[in-house]
Amino acid sequence: MEDIEPRKVPPVWVGLIPIAFMIVSLFVGIFVLELDPHIPLLASAIVATIVGLCLGHSWKEIEKGMLKTITLPLQAILILMIIGALIGSWTAGGIVPTMIYYGLEVLSPTYFLVAACAICMLVSVASGNAWTSAGTIGIAIMGMAEGLGIPIALAAGAVVSGCYFGDKVSPLSEMTNLAAGVTGIDLFEHIKHLMFTTVPAITIALILYTIIGFTLDHASDNAEQVMILQGQLRELFVISPWILLVPLTVIVMLVFKMPAIPGLVIGTVLGTICTAVVQGASLKEALNTLYYGHTAETGIEMIDSLLNNGGIESMFWTIALIMIAMAYGGILETTRILESIVNAILKRVRSTGSLIATTVGTSVTTNFLACDAYLAIIFPARMYASEYKKRGLQLKNLSRTVEDGGSVTSPLFPWNTCGAFMFATLGVHAFTYAPFAFFSILSPIIAIIYGFLGIKIAYEPKANPADSATITPAVQVEST
Repeated sequence: MEDIEPRKVPPVWVGLIPIAFMIVSLFVGIFVLELDPHIPLLASAIVATIVGLCLGHSWKEIEKGMLKTITLPLQAILILMIIGALIGSWTAGGIVPTMIYYGLEVLSPTYFLVAACAICMLVSVASGNAWTSAGTIGIAIMGMAEGLGIPIALAAGAVVSGCYFGDKVSPLSEMTNLAAGVTGIDLFEHIKHLMFTTVPAITIALILYTIIGFTLDHASDNAEQVMILQGQLRELFVISPWILLVPLTVIVMLVFKMPAIPGLVIGTVLGTICTAVVQGASLKEALNTLYYGHTAETGIEMIDSLLNNGGIESMFWTIALIMIAMAYGGILETTRILESIVNAILKRVRSTGSLIATTVGTSVTTNFLACDAYLAIIFPARMYASEYKKRGLQLKNLSRTVEDGGSVTSPLFPWNTCGAFMFATLGVHAFTYAPFAFFSILSPIIAIIYGFLGIKIAYEPKANPADSATITPAVQVEST
């Protein structure tokens, strides 16, 4: 059934009703009632639907918008389930314990955070996917942090920073390709321009992790704790450097541009073989691990927390949150509520710096409200493209800015698809690690500073860089 005639953009005060309700309900639900974000988001979706109906939208329109938006992360949901199976098989197969065992021998507490970030950077650049690097090397790093007595919030922040650096700059990254494609910029031209804000952000982040590493209170019993942990791992698993060939194989496949899904499936199969052949589990136990994850009851809380993870079942909490969040985002887009707020903001924007700040703010806000990094790139890119052109700004400024504000801030919100995934994978709530995800915090700040100071802003050859043009309200956005 075709859509009826498009509705007008609602007044900004109307658009603020479901957004204000969402902010209040999430705050009360999470911080006062200590609920999971699912119910506050579901209630927000209901309020947004009521507002949409009052604006003249039919239920069919709203339902179609929700369903269309829910289909956007289906590939991500599939990857999420595969990574759940991979984590379970890699834990039961001794792969994660082996990475933890040898990592504890190599990494010192002082340089742990900077090394963790750097390792995740390399794996993420090679794989082009933050989720893949977090679901493989990231979980091993969290285990090492437990063994070395490193605060898990700091460790998770370093992992997130490293993972999203790679997801931001890798030519294999879906986010990077999306930002370049939606603005019509050559991929490598986009990456080159992106480096001007990305390199300073990650450099400062690495410096901060190094400084924090020297200020941490490394307890004198760390060496004894590491020995106990390594001894327990040897009792529970066959530990061998040959097992490390499994993660190495997966990384090599991804480097040679094998798509994420078949690469992760092969890694899961190899993990299952290790569970049955190397660790001596029965075929039934090895296959059950893919769905239910690995379970351990050693009586030692630290060991059990490290080894009781993985499985497709463990990802259902995250999948449910993703679907509710995307439905809510679809309602906001179909009813043009987000557009009404952006238009109101644009009326007050005058300079290039304020335009870039507005682009960053829209990307971050979309991550908060629409709950998906893809929308946080697509929405502002389409909304502001004409304004960048009117001001004589090359669109590679726009492609860079939506990544600075969109892709890297997505894991900072627990109801965002990326924040939900990181919580499910690393076991640390987004609000807990967010203050220490320095790269994700610094990237949008540096982008705004560059905009106001005119640093590395590319203009069209015949354009006057003076901020004399007046920005007009954004045009209607087509539904994604």
